[in-house]
Amino acid sequence: MIDIHSHILPGIDDGAQNLEDAVRMAEAAVREGITHLYATPHHRNGRYENEKSSILENVHLLNAELSQRNIPLHILPGQEIRLYKELIDDLDRDVLLPLHHQSKYILIEFPSSNVPAYAAETLYELSLRNYTPIIVHPERNSEIIENPVLLYDLIIEGALTQITANSIIGNFGKKIMNFSHDLIKSNMAHFIASDAHNTSSRGFHLTKAYEIIEKQYGISTRYYLQENAELVLRGESILIEPPSHIRKKKFLGIF
Repeated sequence: MIDIHSHILPGIDDGAQNLEDAVRMAEAAVREGITHLYATPHHRNGRYENEKSSILENVHLLNAELSQRNIPLHILPGQEIRLYKELIDDLDRDVLLPLHHQSKYILIEFPSSNVPAYAAETLYELSLRNYTPIIVHPERNSEIIENPVLLYDLIIEGALTQITANSIIGNFGKKIMNFSHDLIKSNMAHFIASDAHNTSSRGFHLTKAYEIIEKQYGISTRYYLQENAELVLRGESILIEPPSHIRKKKFLGIF
């Protein structure tokens, strides 16, 4: 199993705080059946800055440590990039990091409260450079929850989305869980990932999330989401199902 989003690199963001934390996370990932794990530390989110060169170095060091301890997990480099106005300039300066260093998939995070006014333009500029943006955890963005057409429009223009396993199983609350399932049903979910930060409050839970998806939507949906992560690993294009709009829920007969 492939996990495209985690915070396993020690001591550089709000994920693993030291090497032993990272090792415990690696062991937990292996128990989940994960064989390849993307290390995607926060970049430019207001607290942390982790540029390409330092991430590559830290991934190399962690892989060496896991190999020495005989932990069968391969760490791959990536970056969770908060959308910011200078993003394209920094991409051209080669300080940003797509998944697996040489792939054209790049994780993009929005602020939790809104979708920036320049989001569509920036994602379009990424597409002009042949990058495919993957919008991470849109199910936790309050403006998208209230107005899902914002996400629909970005997907129509070529963006992909990644839903967090903890959202699927309800660990972020019922509202986020329900919206996550709305995204799956509307073909607006393309990847499931852990976004794991530790082994306690923000663990992996990928297996449980996939089991829920299989039970509710069938094995073909589970395979579709799992295979998409494998295609990213191989640097190949994924099959996009046409999205549909999420219908507003009725509330006390008002709508």
